[in-house]
Amino acid sequence: MKRPNIVLITSDQQRRDCYGFMGRKVKTPHLDQLRNEGKYFSNCITPSPVCQPARAAILTGKLPKTNGVKDNGIDLRAERGELGFAGMLSKAGYNTALIGKAHFATTQTFSPQETPECKIGSANYSPDWHGPYMGFDHVELLTQGHWYKIRPPVKPPSGQHFENWFFNIVGKENGFDLWQSETRPGIGASQTWASALPVAWHSSTWVGDRSIDWLSNRPENEPFCLWVSFPDPHHPFDCPEPWGSLHRPDDVDLPKFLEKDLNKRPWWHEQSLEGEPDLNDPTLKRFRKQGSRMPDQSEAQLREMTANYYGMISLIDHNVGRIMSQLKDKGLLDETIVIYTSDHGDHLGERGLYLKGPMLYESLINVGMIVRGPGIKAGASETAPITTLD
Repeated sequence: MKRPNIVLITSDQQRRDCYGFMGRKVKTPHLDQLRNEGKYFSNCITPSPVCQPARAAILTGKLPKTNGVKDNGIDLRAERGELGFAGMLSKAGYNTALIGKAHFATTQTFSPQETPECKIGSANYSPDWHGPYMGFDHVELLTQGHWYKIRPPVKPPSGQHFENWFFNIVGKENGFDLWQSETRPGIGASQTWASALPVAWHSSTWVGDRSIDWLSNRPENEPFCLWVSFPDPHHPFDCPEPWGSLHRPDDVDLPKFLEKDLNKRPWWHEQSLEGEPDLNDPTLKRFRKQGSRMPDQSEAQLREMTANYYGMISLIDHNVGRIMSQLKDKGLLDETIVIYTSDHGDHLGERGLYLKGPMLYESLINVGMIVRGPGIKAGASETAPITTLD
């Protein structure tokens, strides 16, 4: 039997229920088709409600306690990462690649500085460097998966492939300013605006473009494993046009339970989400308060935020469709296992909470999973729990 190819597609901070086929008003025609052609696991659990531990767990197949990445800011040791699924498949003769957000090491970590994802260490890597990294033969990375208005972006000579492309080729001097600019006035929803950045310059488009290019130019005599890693719909909710206008705020879904109930929960929930961060670094402390948290929002603000969140998912969906078309055009679709899931979810206003972590709420840890490929029954469903480690 011919060994199947593998395409793992992940989003970042996408709720399990944010698909059209789940009854939400978010427009995801290509993911809906993927679900219809494959099997949907409705109880796929991530072991962490924040990015870095969740991603290290996917790669290594081990829990955060075992692989050592227990929180954001803790780097995955290279010798552990290289023993993950990419390294194992590479040794078995697969051509392995990762395109997009890795986040196995943190941008802000200054020790060790040699990691290609560190804003200091990345300056030591040539623009022509493409791996190997954490078991992947080929990588094309975003060093900074998300830009924030309160934090300057990583720019060349620091950064990796996306930063070099954006700041040296397409965006040059005005790209970041366009990203910060608004195409229409907002109503004050936190970390939410209609970005003036051209969609062709957006990170989701770049991930789609580079993935399609890799599929077109890979060695055809080798099975392959490609991890396509979109950095959205993670905040800030900065959706570009035309996707930013795709969903009307008045039409989006709202959580069934909007009232905050931290007073009914263990004391550390409120302390962690609303208390003073116990951090010595003033810059990190400011970011934790302003970038990783969100003040209470009005219903109108939550609707605007959700409309942007939906738009970012629809942009990812569009690029998933492009990747699936490329697989079909290359005659690879019927011999490729395609997996779609997310690293963790988002509260999105549920119980008056926003964004993510650190508590294990259902909205954060149940990410769902779609699997399509040889031997997988189309339209099937599975409610038994699985994990992203599987």
